[in-house]
Amino acid sequence: MPTIAFDRFYRYAELSQLLHAFAREYPQLVAVEAIGKSHEGRDIFVVTVTNTATGPAADKPAFWVDGNIHATEVAASVANLYLLQQLVTQYGTDPEITRALDTRAFYICPRINPDGAEWALADHPKWIRSSTRPYPFDEEEPEGLVVEDIDGDGRILQMRIRDDNGVWKPHPYEPRLMVRRDPTEVGGTYYRIVPEGRYENYDGHTLRVKKPRERLDLNRNFPASWRQEFEQMGAGPYPTSEPEIRAVVDFITRHTNLCGGTTFHTWSGVLLRPFEHLPDEEMHAEDLWVYQAQGKKGTELTGYPAISVYHEFRYHPKEVIGGTFDWIYEHLGLFSWVVEIWSPMREAGIREYKFIDWFREHPVDDDLALIRWSDTTLGGIGHIPWKAFDHPQLGPVEIGGWNRFHAFSNPPPAFMEKEVARFPRWLVWQALCSPRLVVKHAGAERAGADTWKITLVVENEGWLPAYVSKRALERKTVRGVIVDVELPDGASLVVGKARDDYGQLEGRSGKHTGVSFFPDYNVTDDRRKIEWVVKGAAGQEVVLVARHERAGAVRATVKLGSDPI
Repeated sequence: MPTIAFDRFYRYAELSQLLHAFAREYPQLVAVEAIGKSHEGRDIFVVTVTNTATGPAADKPAFWVDGNIHATEVAASVANLYLLQQLVTQYGTDPEITRALDTRAFYICPRINPDGAEWALADHPKWIRSSTRPYPFDEEEPEGLVVEDIDGDGRILQMRIRDDNGVWKPHPYEPRLMVRRDPTEVGGTYYRIVPEGRYENYDGHTLRVKKPRERLDLNRNFPASWRQEFEQMGAGPYPTSEPEIRAVVDFITRHTNLCGGTTFHTWSGVLLRPFEHLPDEEMHAEDLWVYQAQGKKGTELTGYPAISVYHEFRYHPKEVIGGTFDWIYEHLGLFSWVVEIWSPMREAGIREYKFIDWFREHPVDDDLALIRWSDTTLGGIGHIPWKAFDHPQLGPVEIGGWNRFHAFSNPPPAFMEKEVARFPRWLVWQALCSPRLVVKHAGAERAGADTWKITLVVENEGWLPAYVSKRALERKTVRGVIVDVELPDGASLVVGKARDDYGQLEGRSGKHTGVSFFPDYNVTDDRRKIEWVVKGAAGQEVVLVARHERAGAVRATVKLGSDPI
C-alpha cells in the first residue's frame, strides 16, 4: 500500500505519485484521470473509487469530494488523501465503507489548485488566495510591502515597528502578545504591525502592503450567483474563466450520477451549507430539512457545528458572496457542504465565539488563551518570540508573532491526522444517503399462445428521492426513471413502449413521525410497476434496463415462460 504520512504536506510531484500508486495497488477499486490542466499546465487529478466488480462507477450514484482550491489551505488535500486511504484499506472490513463502494462511487479531487499550492509549499513560500494567473492586471503595483519570508527561516510571520502613533502595544502581563491600544491612550510604547516581507520603493514615511498581482479567488469563479469584480473581488472576467474551475464544472456536469458533494477548506472548524446569498426562507422546505438532518449527523460524527453561510458565516453583515462551489446545489440541486478544517479557538478552550465575527472583535483573554495553548500544547509554534532584524528597507524591526500558516490556516503536523480523521464517516454516510435504483421484481406471465405479460418493479432503496432535491426538480436538471426493453430476434412489443420515462421515485426522507396527523396516501411512492405485452417464443430472453441519472442503472433478464425473479 502507498505510504502516506499525515503529519506533512505533499507537493505536486509527490501527490501525483501517491494517487497513481493507489491505482496500481488497488486496480479493482481505484482509477485516476486528469480532468484538465491548471494555469501553469499541471494536471488536475480526479480519483474514482468504487468496487468495479459490482459495476462501473457510471452506473452507480456518486459523491464528489475536493480540496485545496485556495493556495495555502493545504490541509484540505490531506483530508482528501485520508478519505482515499480509508476507503481502500477499510474495504472488506468496515461494513459501511464496503457497502458504499459496492453500491456507490466517489470522485475525489485532492487538489483543485496545484499551482497555488506549489507556491505555498515552496522552500521560500509565497502566499496568494488561489491561482497564480495575474488578475485583474498584468503589471505589479510599483511600491509597497511584498509579503514573503525575508529572514529565510521558511516561515512568513509578522514584523513590528516602533511608532508613537501605532495601533498596537505589548500586553502588560504577556509582552509577547500585541494588543490594540485603547482609544484615548497615550504615553506608552506603541508599534505598527505588518506582514513579514521586503519593501519596494519605500519613501521613508508611509507603509502599505502591496496587493499581490495574482488576485483571483477560484471559489468565486463558479457559475451560480457569479458577480463582476466591482461587486466581488477575484471572481475572474466571467464564470469558469479559469481552467481549474472549468475542468471541475465540466466533470461534474458530465457525471450526472452525482448526488452531492463536499469541498474542504480551512479554517474555522465548521460545516457550512447553502445558501450564501439568500435566507433559509428562500430554500425549499424539503431541502432545508435534508440539510438540517445532514448537518445534525455531521456534528455528531465530526464535532463541528453545522451552520448556514448566509445566517452565520458572512464576512460582512451587509454583503453576501457568490460564484462558489455551492453552484452544485444552486444550479444542479445536489446537496453541497463546505468543511472549514481546524479550530484553534476551540483547541485553546475558547467555546463561545461567533466564527467570522470573532476575527473582527474578541476579548483579549482569547488571545491569552491562544498563546498559552501555543506554549503548552504546540511547543510554541503558534506564536513565535519577537527577534530583532535589520530590515534592508525599513531598518530595525522585529519579526515574530502569530504563525498563521503552520498553526492556524492548517493544523500543526502533530494534530493533522487526528483532525482529518473526523470526516470519512460523515462523507460515507452522505454517500449512502443517495438514491439507489434496484429491481424488486421481474417476470413473464403467459397471456396467450405466443404472447407474454412482462412485469418490472423498480424501487429506490435510498434515503433521498431519485431526483435528490426539490431544487433539482425546480431547475429541471434531472429526468425520471428511463426503462428500455431489449427484445430478442423475432419478438415484438404488442403493448408498451421500447423506451419511456416513468417519472421520479421518492425516498425515505421527509416522512412524518409515527404520531403525525398528516396522512400518507401513497405508501410506496418509492416504487414503480411497469408492464408490457410481448409476442415471442417460449425460452427467448427479454432484457429490461432501468436507469436514472442520479440513482444508477439496473438490468433484469426475463425468460419467456420462466418463473419471475
